[in-house]
Amino acid sequence: MNDYYVINLGRQLGSGGKEIGEKLAKDLGIAFYDKELINLASKESGLCKEFFEKADEKASQGLLGGLFGTRFPFITEGAYPYNSYLSNDSLFKIQSDVIRHLAEKQSCLFVGRCADYVLRDHPRCANVFVSASPQARIERLTKRLNISEEKAEEIMEKADKKRSSYYNYYSYNTWGAAATYHLCIDSSVLGIDRTVEFIKSFVKQKLQLP
Repeated sequence: MNDYYVINLGRQLGSGGKEIGEKLAKDLGIAFYDKELINLASKESGLCKEFFEKADEKASQGLLGGLFGTRFPFITEGAYPYNSYLSNDSLFKIQSDVIRHLAEKQSCLFVGRCADYVLRDHPRCANVFVSASPQARIERLTKRLNISEEKAEEIMEKADKKRSSYYNYYSYNTWGAAATYHLCIDSSVLGIDRTVEFIKSFVKQKLQLP
């Protein structure tokens, strides 16, 4: 049995989850995957990256309209039959296969994309959810995106709905609920860097890392 381990990190928009994940992965010396999974899934399947971008963290709606409701002449020959229909479910399966393959080859940290559910049978995993107070999230988004507080609240609400519906649909668990994860933490209490240190300490103890 190898010594590879995985950290699966769920996050609220504006909580600093991605930054926390990047710093944590760097501190631990493991691979970090967020949007990179889209490129890898595209290469693995021979499908255009645009398909995965449009379906990214969106729950299935059956066959989708637009690009997703048609047959694809863009599929690399031999990858999938030309008469295949692709739904978000199909793309989720491809991306899930990529996540599993990566976790078999190395220790890594995955941000979102139901990685905790996809890797639920992995023998060495730590599932973490990062939240933050509404005000802290708004402040981060207004600075990062140069938008008003009202616009930040609107974006937050939409992102929470999208991520929760995606996660709940594919995992049969509840996004953001304490019982779903090994650790839930509010990054606005300790700040980004101390949150990273707290999670790192927890992960090391849970997975018995040196």
